[in-house]
Amino acid sequence: MPDGAHRRLSPAQAVVLILLAALVMTLAATRPALLTETFHWLFMTGFMLSAVVKLAAACTPRLAVVPPSPDDADLPVYTVICPLFREAAVAAELVENLSRLDYPRDRLQVLIALEAKDHETQAAFQALPLPTFVQVLIVPPGSPQTKPRACNHALERARGQLVVIYDAEDAPHPGQLREAAARFAAEGPELACLQAPLRIEADRRFIGEQFALEYAVQFEVLQPALARWGLPFPLGGTSNHFRAEALRAIAGWDAYNVTEDADIGFRLATRDYRLGVIASPTFETPPRLGPWFPQRARWVKGHIQTLAVHLRGPAARSPRGLTSLVLTLVLSVASSHLHGPLFFWLLAKVVGALLGVQGLIDGGDFVVLSFGWSCAAIAGARGLERAGAKPRLLPLFGAMLYWPLQSLAAANAAVQFVVAPFHWDKTPHQPRTPSKTSSPASPQTGRGLP
Repeated sequence: MPDGAHRRLSPAQAVVLILLAALVMTLAATRPALLTETFHWLFMTGFMLSAVVKLAAACTPRLAVVPPSPDDADLPVYTVICPLFREAAVAAELVENLSRLDYPRDRLQVLIALEAKDHETQAAFQALPLPTFVQVLIVPPGSPQTKPRACNHALERARGQLVVIYDAEDAPHPGQLREAAARFAAEGPELACLQAPLRIEADRRFIGEQFALEYAVQFEVLQPALARWGLPFPLGGTSNHFRAEALRAIAGWDAYNVTEDADIGFRLATRDYRLGVIASPTFETPPRLGPWFPQRARWVKGHIQTLAVHLRGPAARSPRGLTSLVLTLVLSVASSHLHGPLFFWLLAKVVGALLGVQGLIDGGDFVVLSFGWSCAAIAGARGLERAGAKPRLLPLFGAMLYWPLQSLAAANAAVQFVVAPFHWDKTPHQPRTPSKTSSPASPQTGRGLP
């Protein structure tokens, strides 16, 4: 690609950052009160904007029209791409989940893309009697070793008019491919991508419950609203359905972007393609705190990469693209870095008031923070209801303790953006059930390793 995440910053971006850093240091040395007040109002403005967006999205009804599914004879060939690395533990479960897809087998192609050095996962698939529609590909050694590079390798071998990405732990709704195919058939070629909602399976642990709440807001509230408003949005890392011709028109995924899903939605929009959403979900397993931290750091780093690329590209030169970049990635990256400092500022205010050395939060700040947290809770409740879950007050307002954790990951992301921009923090997965030794649902033997 002529421009992409392989260029961290353009010369103009580097100059702007240097000038901003010099301005901040100068104000810190000469006018610290002015600097503090400026940061305060910038934060409160961004916090209010984020709250208004969540409230507006929660009040925006989802598109309810579902076109009828085409007859089997009219369905296009569908290619499912599953890029895996060190996923031997879930190989059998993945094949079983994919075997539940309700789609004609003669029109279904599943490509399992494995890294050349991942011998353990290769052996796991060799031991399985694969269905006839499943083929295992070996991605040649190369750099960077990333998920989007593996997806590009598989795209070269995809024979489907439609393409979808699934991750190792995904359990897609059996009717998801049919719903996406019906939407693509009913709408024009400018519709390039449909995002299915990702739902985290029930888990009462703090991180799992907050992660499910976060996904509910993102996939059940924000993305459907952005689609209704005609704005591009960062896609999820899985369950995004594409027209293959649109993917090839933009040269596939950016192999250097560690959140290729966030990037590709905006690149499609710059070519006048449109994004949409569907209703059939994909279920994922809840994370634990250990794997959550590096995963979140990778997401924030990828969002920084995506912002750097598109703020200097055509997306930022259109009102539609710039608006979406601000409402999604700018607010997301800023909040990830600032929620931690906000938490400690509030804690210092409370402790200072208890010790009698300062007053509590002033009225204006209290109103803004209360409004923002209430809007986030409303969006969370709406998202959980749409996902078929029952909202609970404790997790909804417990998010105030979850958000500061993101600042730790964001700090790591900022460092990695400088010293290891293309490093991919792997998220390990475990099967939902004990390892299977019997064959998956479809008994036919498919093609093995090439």
